Amino acid sequence: MARRLTLILSGAALLALAVWLGLTTLVDRTPVPNLQVPTSTLVLDRDGRLLRPFTVERGRWRLPVDLAAVDPRFIKLLLAVEDRRFCIHHGVDPLALVRAAAQLATRGHIVSGGSTLTMQLARLIDGGGTRSAGGKVRQALAALALERSADKAQILAAYLTVAPYGGNLEGLRAGSLAWFGKEPKHLTTAEAAFLVALPQAPEARRPDRDPAAARRARDRVLGRALALGLIDAEAAAAARREPVPTGRRPFPMLAPHLGTRLALAFPGRAVHRTTLDAGLQGRLETLAAERAAAIDPRVSVAILAADHGSGEVLATVGSAGLFDGDRQGHVDMTRALRSPGSTLKPLIYGLAFESGIAHPESLIEDRPTAFAGYVPGNFDRSFQGTVTVRRALALSLNVPAVQLLDAVGPARLLARMRRAGAVPLLAEGAPPSLAIGLGGLGLSLFDLVRIYGAIARGGQSLDLHETLDGPAAAGPGRRVLDARAAWYLTSILSEVPAPNDAAPRGISYKTGTSYGYRDAWAIGYDGRRVVGVWVGRPDGAPVPGLKGVDMAVPILLDAFTRLGPRSPLPSAPAGVLMAATNALPPTLRHARVRDAGVGAAPAGPEIAFPPDGARLEVGFNQAAGPGATLALKVRNGYPPFTWFADDRPIGQEPFARTIEWQPVGPGYAAISVVDGRGRSSRVRVYLR
Repeated sequence: MARRLTLILSGAALLALAVWLGLTTLVDRTPVPNLQVPTSTLVLDRDGRLLRPFTVERGRWRLPVDLAAVDPRFIKLLLAVEDRRFCIHHGVDPLALVRAAAQLATRGHIVSGGSTLTMQLARLIDGGGTRSAGGKVRQALAALALERSADKAQILAAYLTVAPYGGNLEGLRAGSLAWFGKEPKHLTTAEAAFLVALPQAPEARRPDRDPAAARRARDRVLGRALALGLIDAEAAAAARREPVPTGRRPFPMLAPHLGTRLALAFPGRAVHRTTLDAGLQGRLETLAAERAAAIDPRVSVAILAADHGSGEVLATVGSAGLFDGDRQGHVDMTRALRSPGSTLKPLIYGLAFESGIAHPESLIEDRPTAFAGYVPGNFDRSFQGTVTVRRALALSLNVPAVQLLDAVGPARLLARMRRAGAVPLLAEGAPPSLAIGLGGLGLSLFDLVRIYGAIARGGQSLDLHETLDGPAAAGPGRRVLDARAAWYLTSILSEVPAPNDAAPRGISYKTGTSYGYRDAWAIGYDGRRVVGVWVGRPDGAPVPGLKGVDMAVPILLDAFTRLGPRSPLPSAPAGVLMAATNALPPTLRHARVRDAGVGAAPAGPEIAFPPDGARLEVGFNQAAGPGATLALKVRNGYPPFTWFADDRPIGQEPFARTIEWQPVGPGYAAISVVDGRGRSSRVRVYLR
């Protein structure tokens, strides 16, 4: 008897060994499923937040899943419902298979399939059937092979990447974003239960098709969690009260132009890490869409914001709506070449300051002037006469800007633009002319932000970058302007009045409007950020009434508000000359530009009022007392103007061409004026 028992046990052992050897051989010969499935290319912001994903083959959304970024409650629910012994089995759970077979034998239909998560993963990767015996065997062998080559965390992460969530959704992250609009790290208990239930019948339980079926499946998972003690009765009841989603939400689509550009430039890269701030990007995209809608159905808006200390682009809005065909929203207007209008004037003035041609308080003439046949005029078709350089830039006067450009040279302006990193476009073969100072060339919003960023950082060039994947930032930039010249510009531009008395406190900015009302610009900066705004039609058609001060400046100011607290503008560097016009060195009291004109000023000043020989009623024939005051006026000449009556000084006006004088008595009086260059005019009048 003992010998027979021994033989039976030996036979059983040999049979078990043979089965084990055979199974091992089958597992060894079974190809290991490849866990490296293609996943959606991702574009992330500076903090790793999703800006936009791209689909994989056949238009499927399959986002990679990091277990550390998944709510732990979801993991507990998934394992409790789908594979309680996941952490201890080797790919196949014999107990689950026995339970499934018993249920089939006693109930006549499949109640639970007995498949482990590893077996389900093998099926999802292989794409084979699950209902036939052969399919189950292939699944089991693939699962056993898979468990030999990967650890549990890798298997679970792979399952959560390819599990079906209805339609073209694959993976937990895609399902969580599409059905709840949130990352899987922030799921509620009800949401986690829904996402556990959905993959088992992703089409039958889709809430956009059958919300009742989706709710029943979710509630069954909640009941299972309650039975296992994962949640208490109160939490289960609260979760059941939550509604199920009834439709899909759109995937994030922030900074779409940048994302497309990166995907095309680096087709093999799975993740693009940008310098953008997702929250700011969303706020500025909303701003662009709202303002464009209020202007014209065909007008678009572009906004670019950057940190001018680091060169990191914080937000880039290429259009007012990617899919807006009327606005040609697919065109990235941060990179399109357009006429910059008057936005280059600060760089012209900066070169004049740097060269000693002018100082902010130098005087310059704003009057009809010709430059070898080129006759610029001001936007409002009027002229201011003699003004300070500071006022000429603040008012964006054209003639003084062209006079200064004539003095510094258009080629030098072009060279400094390029030194700032801009890529200006001139007509093919055309040399730079004075017209480039008023917008006669092509520049992009990206170029202008680099130029103004250089001014903001004391004249050092600004190397803008949009990704964190490139080489480390370079050292000190190229010198675009002298530090003192850059500060003079910051000082002047911080005093530019804003429309509707909306004072842009703490911002230096400049506007621009291109010829024919085709482009409206506003570029500004504080002590940390530089922002550029473009408004117009991408097709270049004119928009009546489109002006930078009216259309672009309000958007610029609103953009700075959405950026958060402003950083103070820099203080004056060493060597800055702070002085009024009369206190400047003689060579700086007037900008050193050449005289040229259409109807140019005569050789000296001319008293405009009173005219020579006039007889004036000032009240001396009435009751005793002082007579009325007279407003003496001068035209032409150069300030300051010193006035005399009967060779006695009346007073001096540093800039104004009018002075109030009160005569001392009736009779003849000689009135004379001497300008800043020593030239004079004299009239003789009779007072009564």
